[in-house]
Amino acid sequence: MKALFIFCSICCFVAVLRLPISYYTFLRIVVSCGSIVLVYSMVRHENYALLILFAVILLLFNPIFPIYLHRKSVWMPLDVIVGILFLFIAFLKKEKRIEKEIEVVPRRKAYTRDYIILPKKEN
Repeated sequence: MKALFIFCSICCFVAVLRLPISYYTFLRIVVSCGSIVLVYSMVRHENYALLILFAVILLLFNPIFPIYLHRKSVWMPLDVIVGILFLFIAFLKKEKRIEKEIEVVPRRKAYTRDYIILPKKEN
């Protein structure tokens, strides 16, 4: 998955250049695939902030019902921001939960009759 996110990021950064319209259709497909993977992953990990963020990116870049902003000057910052977000997700260090096994040691039950009673010393 890390390779997919890096690829999405590179595609977003390349989109800043002047390219034919077919590249931007390809970009929509690639970013949508990466966003779908991330939305699914965020649902499983219950990270709702990133889930909403990548759901918006998915809606913005979807190839089925494309959103046209009609100006390159509007798309350029969006492409850079989305590229940075994909890089952030790709290199985000996931915390590995290390569950320490707690060893349960049975306690010995102490009975009062087991105590040794020492005789009193006479002075």
